[in-house]
Amino acid sequence: MTLDRYRIGSFEFSSRLFLGTGKYATFEQMESALAASGCEVVTVAVRRDVLAPGGGAKPDNILDHLDLSRYTILPNTAGCFSAKDAVRSAKLSRELLEGLGHAGAKWVKIEVLADKKTLLPDVVGTLEATRELVAAGFEVLAYTNDDPIIARKLKDAGATSVMPLGSPIGSGQGILNPANIRLCLEYLKDDDPDYPVIVDAGVGTASDVTVAMELGADGVLLNTGIAGASDPVVMASAMGHAVDAGRLAFRAGRIPRKPYATASSPTDGMITPTTQKV
Repeated sequence: MTLDRYRIGSFEFSSRLFLGTGKYATFEQMESALAASGCEVVTVAVRRDVLAPGGGAKPDNILDHLDLSRYTILPNTAGCFSAKDAVRSAKLSRELLEGLGHAGAKWVKIEVLADKKTLLPDVVGTLEATRELVAAGFEVLAYTNDDPIIARKLKDAGATSVMPLGSPIGSGQGILNPANIRLCLEYLKDDDPDYPVIVDAGVGTASDVTVAMELGADGVLLNTGIAGASDPVVMASAMGHAVDAGRLAFRAGRIPRKPYATASSPTDGMITPTTQKV
């Protein structure tokens, strides 16, 4: 996955596929899937999966099964339902990763969820947490809905990247509203074409990734679409190819949609029975 490098804050990557680390049957399966995908960034719920209740790291936690020289850890605030809780989670993650000397301490994927049934973002809480964490020196990647107005407000609040959802977390419904994703991209990139926009959540299969990339997203973050597949390792490979294919197609520029057919072989100048001389 070496198409074209891009930046997100202090970081520079080639792979445009971001993977989560939850829901795998075993750590070994997770490791194999990450390797097959070609990803460079993995997102971890540090407070939930790494931190022990009394402080410090749990024994045999998920970081023990990740090659920290190969992957950049993107800590997230999964499971937080208030701005206050998300900010606290982010600061705990930074403290732990700083202790490990890992570059992931610089940034955080902020999630402030509205309720446990939909897992949709609480956009008011997300804005509040984004402002506070930016002021605290974090590079914030803000998970949000596909509302272009909120997306622009998050960028204005200092978010390093805005991450509009494709569909609800873990739903596998794919990109439900491509028109809104296009608007988010327009609003976020209008004055800065290099501003990174990552589509996050709802991916079910490789074609969903390709659609997101063809719309012009800079990357896609997913977890359940791989971890919940019948063969996660093979699906991870498919997702890696899909993000490449979608990015190439976006760069190539698709043909315009037309209401009527256009012959692949032009007929102008073709000899027909009525024009052929005998």
